[in-house]
Amino acid sequence: MRVSQRVKKILDWYEGDPPGVKANLARILMHGKLGGTGKVLILPVDQGFEHGPARSFAPNPPAYDPHYHYQLALDAGLSAYAAPLGMIAAGADTYAGALPTILKVNSSNSLATSKDQAVTAGVKDALRLGCAAIGFTIYPASEYAFAQMEELRELTAEAKSCGLAVVVWSYPRGPALDKNAETAVDICAYAAHMAALMGANIIKVKPPTQHIGLEAARKSYDKVDISTLPRRVEHVMQAAFAGKRVVVFSGGEAKGLEAVFEEIKGLRDGGANGSIIGRNTFQRPKEQALDMLAKIVDIYLSKD
Repeated sequence: MRVSQRVKKILDWYEGDPPGVKANLARILMHGKLGGTGKVLILPVDQGFEHGPARSFAPNPPAYDPHYHYQLALDAGLSAYAAPLGMIAAGADTYAGALPTILKVNSSNSLATSKDQAVTAGVKDALRLGCAAIGFTIYPASEYAFAQMEELRELTAEAKSCGLAVVVWSYPRGPALDKNAETAVDICAYAAHMAALMGANIIKVKPPTQHIGLEAARKSYDKVDISTLPRRVEHVMQAAFAGKRVVVFSGGEAKGLEAVFEEIKGLRDGGANGSIIGRNTFQRPKEQALDMLAKIVDIYLSKD
């Protein structure tokens, strides 16, 4: 695999990580239609755990099949595919070596009442299945946040010792935050910074709104331009070690195509490293999803 100069520069940012971690990070950054550009487009399919099977896959029944998602990611030329243990294992043999995979090692579910996640897989599973990385969710602001961070610390150390990269979903939620605060610009930036501090190689956060969620931070934003999505994304990237960490933004709930594309343009213009889009991809019929993903690739390549 030839590594582009852009990707080599990104790998240089991860000074404390071993060569195996950088090699697996390069696998993701060099794969697919955005390979070598420093941009990534990842398919996450952990929604069956999080929201239930019908809410996730009934809009497009072929998506109940784990092989569907592997093939969709391949056909679309995506950078990687992320999913929990059962989904990855169900296609790991058929698709071995075909694309980088990220094993999501903790999950929540809609039947639970607490803002917590259970550890559902481990580093040995990721190695056995040929994954490039593990993925882990933390809920800053949850009453379980400190325990999650301690779990992440241990899993990160183990993963990196084995040469696996670490992807952190950093989603602030908990009793102190209402729905508006969960995507507030200051909270999203704080979440990205926490993930970077925890040693994440790739950070996943939500697109930030203009809302300020933490009253104590309001004065700090008097001189920060947060008037547009690109400016807010710039700020989140700045919070991730002055842009020296790969930060991708979630697609969120299903929405219309034009809304998806406008959001992607804002992310691109703000310097985001890419997107990680689940429901807005696999809940559409496959041909529509492929057309949408091709358009997103073009946007990140500045062709539109």
